[in-house]
Amino acid sequence: MSAVMRGTVYLGPRQVRLRDLPLPRVEGARDAVIRVTRSAICGTDLHAYRGELPGFGVGTVLGHEFTGVVLEAGPEVPFCPGQRVMASDIIACGRCAACNRGWHYQCPEVSLFGYSTVVGRPVDGGQAEYVRVPYADVVLSPCPDDLSDEQVLFTGDVLPTGFVAARQAQIVPGDTVAVVGGGPVGTIAALCAMVSGAGHVVVADPHRARRQALAGHGLQAVPPGELAEAVGAVSRGRGAPAVIEAVGSDEALSLAVAVAAPRATVVVVGAHHSAAAPFPSGSAFARELTVRFAVGDPILVRDQVTALVQAGRLDPTVLISHRLPLADVARAYDLYDRKEATKVVLVADDS
Repeated sequence: MSAVMRGTVYLGPRQVRLRDLPLPRVEGARDAVIRVTRSAICGTDLHAYRGELPGFGVGTVLGHEFTGVVLEAGPEVPFCPGQRVMASDIIACGRCAACNRGWHYQCPEVSLFGYSTVVGRPVDGGQAEYVRVPYADVVLSPCPDDLSDEQVLFTGDVLPTGFVAARQAQIVPGDTVAVVGGGPVGTIAALCAMVSGAGHVVVADPHRARRQALAGHGLQAVPPGELAEAVGAVSRGRGAPAVIEAVGSDEALSLAVAVAAPRATVVVVGAHHSAAAPFPSGSAFARELTVRFAVGDPILVRDQVTALVQAGRLDPTVLISHRLPLADVARAYDLYDRKEATKVVLVADDS
C-alpha cells in the first residue's frame, strides 16, 4: 500500500484542494484508521470555507461527516480490519465525568474532525481517502448490515443534531412547530418533529429551491418574512410552543424568538459565533420563554436515530442532492456555497 493518500485541504477563504498527504497510522491503543467510503460537506464546514472563523488553520484537512471500513485498530478498539463503521463528528474520551453523564461535547478532550482549533486540538478530517480516529472505541460505532453507507452517513452529525433539536423542544403531540432554516439540519429537525407527533410544522427559508424541496417532504415552507403569519394561521395567533433555530445567525435567532408562543421552548442548534447578538430580553421574559443551545451528540443518540432509520421512520438520504467523486471536492464546495446543492456526498473512488 502507498504511504500517501489524498485529502481535502483548506488553503484560505473559498479555497479547498485535494492534496497528497501522509497515510495516517495508529498512534495509540485507542486509535483506529479507517478507509473512507462516503463523506459529506456540512453547513458547519461552510463557516470555515468562507473564512468566517478567524485563525482557522491553513492546511487543515476538512470533513466531519464520514463512514468507512476499518483498516487498522489499536488493541483497545473493539473493531476488526474490514468492519464497516460510522463515526461521530465529536471526538470525546468516553471516560471522564462529563462523558459519563452523556455530555460528550463538554469532555476535556473534546475535538471535532477537520475543524482546526475551533473545538479543541486539531484532528484531520474525513474528506479524505483515510482518516485516523482517536478514541475509536467511543467515536466509532458498527454499521448495521441492513443499512447502506449513505443511510448511516448522517448519523455522525446532521441526523443526531436534528433529532436532539426536536427532542429538546419538548414537543407535545399536536403542537405547532416552527423551524428557522431549511438546510439539512432544519429539514431533519422538521422531519423529527413530525415523528415526535407535531400537528403542524412550518419551516422558514429564503431560498425557493429549498422551500420546494421541503414541500416535497410534506412540510409547509415559507420565506422568513412570512413565518409569523404562517405560524399564527395554524396556531390561532398564539405562536409556536416549540421553535427550532437551525441557521446560526443573529437574524435567525431573533426570528425564532419572535414567533414563539408564551412558555415556548426555543432550541438553537445553528452554530453561533457572534459575541454580541441582539436579544429581546423584555419580550422573552414577559412570555416566559426557555431558550436552549444544543449541540447534537452522535455518541449519545446514534443508536436511537439508527433505529428510526432501520424502522423506516426517517430517511436521511432524502437530503442528498449531489453525489460526486472525492476528486471533485472543490466543485462540491462551490455548489454548496452557492446554494445549488442541498447536501453533497463525496464518494470514494473504489466504492
